[in-house]
Amino acid sequence: MTLATTRLGRTGLTVSRLALGTMTFGLQTEEPVAHQILDKAAEGGINFLDTADVYPLGGGLETAGATEEILGRWLRAAPGRRAGFIVATKAFGRMGPHPWDQGSSRKHLLDAIDASLKRLQTDYVDLYQLHGDDASTPLDETLEALNTIVRSGRARYVGVSNFLAYRLARALGRAELRGLTTFVSVQPRYSLLFREIERELLPLAQEEGLGVIPYNPLAGGLLTGKHRRGAPTEGTRFTLGNAAERYQERYWADRYFDTVDQLQALAQEAGVSLTTLSVAWVLANPAVTAPLLGASRPEQLTDTLAAADYALDAGLKQRLDDLTHVYRWGDSVR
Repeated sequence: MTLATTRLGRTGLTVSRLALGTMTFGLQTEEPVAHQILDKAAEGGINFLDTADVYPLGGGLETAGATEEILGRWLRAAPGRRAGFIVATKAFGRMGPHPWDQGSSRKHLLDAIDASLKRLQTDYVDLYQLHGDDASTPLDETLEALNTIVRSGRARYVGVSNFLAYRLARALGRAELRGLTTFVSVQPRYSLLFREIERELLPLAQEEGLGVIPYNPLAGGLLTGKHRRGAPTEGTRFTLGNAAERYQERYWADRYFDTVDQLQALAQEAGVSLTTLSVAWVLANPAVTAPLLGASRPEQLTDTLAAADYALDAGLKQRLDDLTHVYRWGDSVR
């Protein structure tokens, strides 16, 4: 399958229009199945793989690093495979018992990149991202550490995830002022059920030429239509480990189920799955580079991959925009 490609922001790096997120690998998804998912993504034209040192999501310190190890073994399983993929990882979360085993200090980032490269069995990552904003570490210290990592060849580009627009703008300004390696991408949460980033972060990304790699385009699976009101389904991210509470707080509420019911009706009217429609809606935003597709089984990629070829009618997009407009305003909808 041929998948369209695009540039990552203003860089010269070309990536597939869909990316594969791997946060289920190692807890929700066992390694043989994870490798099948990677195989299917590659067959579908995805060349952009995203992970993080703390993954799998929900496992805590006991499993931290397992996802990178699983991905590393897959990349090494075939000669030349690593050269055919853009590999992104992230650092920030707690990786050990010491107070310095987390955050964005120079010590932690320099330790974290080396540990990630070892687990991934590679000499470099294409994109190294801050997984969160460490307000306790001066931005200049963090930027200097990332500059060291890029200059050493351990990463080709750097980006951020889960940053507020004003903090990202300040970081871009400090990097420019000091002539340091600057961020080329942002990885925010974005879906029909979470549109807050349209107000400030996406305009900033477009103005600064940043790539946008949204995660949760299916709202943790709620936008597949498979979940029902009441107790969450066992074995999903709404029940697994220390991530369950976070995901239930994000999405498990009647107002979201009410919206999903309305979205499901629109999808049926259009003759397309809600999964495909939801990812296609994210892709239709001109600020978006490549949504991150998650999967716990290979067959779950069928409908998400189909979004790349789905032509979202302007009228239908407007109806989706209107129906979910309230989710641009965050907690004020509660």
